[in-house]
Amino acid sequence: MAMQQVDIQKSWRRWRYKNTFLLVLSLILFFYLARTPQVDHIIKQIGYLGYFGAFITGIFFVSTFTVAPAAIVLYHLAHTLQPIEIAVLAGLGAMVGDYVVFRFVKDRVFEEMMPLLRRLQSARTRALLRSPYFAWFMPVLGALVIASPFPDEIGVSMLGLTKIRAWQFFLVTFVPNTAGIFIVVSLAHL
Repeated sequence: MAMQQVDIQKSWRRWRYKNTFLLVLSLILFFYLARTPQVDHIIKQIGYLGYFGAFITGIFFVSTFTVAPAAIVLYHLAHTLQPIEIAVLAGLGAMVGDYVVFRFVKDRVFEEMMPLLRRLQSARTRALLRSPYFAWFMPVLGALVIASPFPDEIGVSMLGLTKIRAWQFFLVTFVPNTAGIFIVVSLAHL
C-alpha cells in the first residue's frame, strides 16, 4: 500500500498539467460550493464588517462564481457607507483578487500550456504576438473585459499573455474594477 502511494506521488510530480487540472477542479468545486446557502450566508456576513468587509467583498467581486453575491453585499453596504469609499476599498480588494488569479495563471497554468500553444501556433499568430500593436492592445482589451460584466478571469488571462509589469497590472485592474463597483453602489442611491 505504501509503495503504491509513493508511485502515485511520483506520477503526480511528473505530470505536466497538474496545475491546469487543479485550476479546473477548483473552479468546478468552487462553482458547486458557491451555490450553497452556507457560502452565500458567509459572503453576506462579510458585509457586516464595514469598510474592511468592502475590501474582502471586492476580492470576491472578481470571480465568475461569487460576483453576484458580492455585488449584493456591496449594494447593501452602500446604504450605510459612502459609495466612493466602498468603491475604492472594494476596488483594491478586486485588484488583489485579480492579482492572485494572474500570478497563478501566468506562473503555473500558462507555463504548462505553453508547449501545447506552441504546437497550435502558426507563423501568422507568432507575428501577431510579436507585433507592437499586441503589446498595447491586449492590456486595453483585458481592462475592458475586467470593467465589463464578463468574468475577470478572461481579462486577467489576456493580461497574462502580455509582458505587463506588476504596477501596470495593478493600475489596469484597479481602475476598471473600482469604476464597476462604483456603478453598483451608486445604484443603491437611486
